Amino acid sequence: MIYFDNAATSWPKPHAVAESMTRFLSEVGANPGRSGHRLSIDAARVIYETREAVAQLFNATDPLRIVFGANCTEALNLALSGILRPGDHVITSGMEHNSVMRPLRFLERTGVQVTVVRCSPEGLLDPVDLEAAIRPKTRMFVLNHASNVTGALLPVADAGRLAREHDILLLVDAAQTAGSCPIDVQADAIDLLAFAGHKSLYGPMGTGGLVIGDRIDVGKFLPQKRGGTGSRSEYEEQPEFLPDMFESGTPNAVGLAGLLAGVCWIREQGVPYIRMHERALTDQLVTGLAAIPGITVYGPRHADYRTATVSFNITHMESSEVGLRLDEECGILCRVGLHCSPAAHRTLGTFPAGTVRFGLGAFNTRDEVTAALAAVAELSRESR
Repeated sequence: MIYFDNAATSWPKPHAVAESMTRFLSEVGANPGRSGHRLSIDAARVIYETREAVAQLFNATDPLRIVFGANCTEALNLALSGILRPGDHVITSGMEHNSVMRPLRFLERTGVQVTVVRCSPEGLLDPVDLEAAIRPKTRMFVLNHASNVTGALLPVADAGRLAREHDILLLVDAAQTAGSCPIDVQADAIDLLAFAGHKSLYGPMGTGGLVIGDRIDVGKFLPQKRGGTGSRSEYEEQPEFLPDMFESGTPNAVGLAGLLAGVCWIREQGVPYIRMHERALTDQLVTGLAAIPGITVYGPRHADYRTATVSFNITHMESSEVGLRLDEECGILCRVGLHCSPAAHRTLGTFPAGTVRFGLGAFNTRDEVTAALAAVAELSRESR
């Protein structure tokens, strides 16, 4: 079996991830921050160590400004609904996932103004177009770091520079890049970074979070849920300090134990090494697909401008048929359709049919890419 669906969820995970989760369940298991006994303290220590590891990975200034949640989608909703107000103007791109577009379309109905800047047919964004869209009431840029359809990287550092020049906040959706591409929230002037734990951070599903930069005034940042935090229990009002103000309810402590192990594994390997490995596989895959008659490859051709996520179509074959046959006949697992990103597919010209998506990861090999290319070539030959 060849697993090429890492853009949805990475698999397999490093062995330490399952081991860490099992250890937490069997040796700790208590509710962090809700009691003063030794196991509760041990559980709280695991969560704080995870904050520290994530902060170090992204070069965030303060571990307490790492807010954990269920996934990247929850983090994006928190950032958008917690900060934007009626009358504010927000700028995003034509390559965004519905985790950005759906909250924005909802906020648009409440009076938030939304501008979607067009990207090139390859899914690339020109910073000049981003700057041209700025208005007097522009409050925020919201951009994915990389497309979940094509892997096309957007100019986050340029957006950060523009944001600082115009006193605008920058929210980055790093679902596809956290762990596989270098991210420095300080150097890139990122104010809010939403990340998924279950993709290139190699943690379990049900983990993710938001990095809140120093420019964010938490006094004007509204929580989207309220309740027990284990702190200030004598008050019936929500705590107004980080991270508690955004972390009501019992956390997914066992999941965060797994995320800690995933982040530690990434740091041991080194993000530059992972990026180099995935770039080599991407170059092999894109070059090989482009050489097959009847194949259309989407996104940038050069691996420097994309992640290891590659979309393509076979002439005269529906993407759903391609995906089914790759699975049943070749043991290649991938994703087909619109990938929860209709805006991106409209940009690429693949809406509503969608594409076949190969999402490669750190555990994939050149031999697997070679086998997949042979399988796609055979399907394309049959279709002609």
